[in-house]
Amino acid sequence: MNILKVNGVDLAYDSFGNNNDEAIILIAGLGTQMIRWTVPFCQILAERGFRVIRFDNRDAGCSTHFSHYPAMDFEALATVLMSGQRPDIPYTLDDMAKDAIGLLDALSIDRAHFVGRSMGGMIAQIAASEYPERVLSLTSIMSSSGNPALPQSPPDVMAMMTKPAPNPFEDEAGFLAHSLSFAKRIAGTGYPFEEDAYRALILEEVQRAYDPGSVGRQIAAIAVSGDRRPRLATIQVPALVIHGRDDPMFVPACGEDTASAIPGAELMLVDGMGHDLPHQLYKLTVDGIERTARRNGPALPE
Repeated sequence: MNILKVNGVDLAYDSFGNNNDEAIILIAGLGTQMIRWTVPFCQILAERGFRVIRFDNRDAGCSTHFSHYPAMDFEALATVLMSGQRPDIPYTLDDMAKDAIGLLDALSIDRAHFVGRSMGGMIAQIAASEYPERVLSLTSIMSSSGNPALPQSPPDVMAMMTKPAPNPFEDEAGFLAHSLSFAKRIAGTGYPFEEDAYRALILEEVQRAYDPGSVGRQIAAIAVSGDRRPRLATIQVPALVIHGRDDPMFVPACGEDTASAIPGAELMLVDGMGHDLPHQLYKLTVDGIERTARRNGPALPE
């Protein structure tokens, strides 16, 4: 793992493959770390002839945290947003997209293929719309367009996501039970829920960095992002939207709306996939990323 100063923050990253190959930058989701892009997944991508870069978003993992910022009050946030005012938050998704571009600058990479999952998909969408000269292709996985008319997550999913977890250093069993129940709730039905693998991943994230307030700050960044459809309409690079038919966090309509908003985007709805990426779907996902990266231009409809 390496750390670079980017856009005023430290970003932790690592890299797979040949430095001379075209770069793919992998952007993690809400409150999660770069290790959610597992080593086997990154290696499969690298074997296809790409330099694969994964990194911790700001406020996650081994990158700079904003722990000094007051705990997020979601009711107050909603009240401010409904009044049409701008809430006081430490950063936005635009700042996070700028981080990804800054990481490319620091690594002397002119252009890269952007791949993001969940919140990372939103960040990748913004990068593709705001920095078209830097983005070669876009793959948005289990994400959304920000369209306010789209169906919302079920109440129990939102409650599980925002409910404070026990402190893992005081009650590891309680923390794991909380985290595993949420992971199982948002997983797809088409593949076995591999509890041991999830347990190991969750504990590794805790060991790398534990900051219970970061999820709230990143939720706030998502909340103020607004409707991205006008931005998505400007994207002219090859684009792929991958979405699970079983996703309870962002229901399939969110993926469909994202794809319909991007000119020429390919939509890949995956049976049995939820709001996760089981290893059984690595090849299918990598095939889609590679196919999109190899396209010469946007597949505009005839």
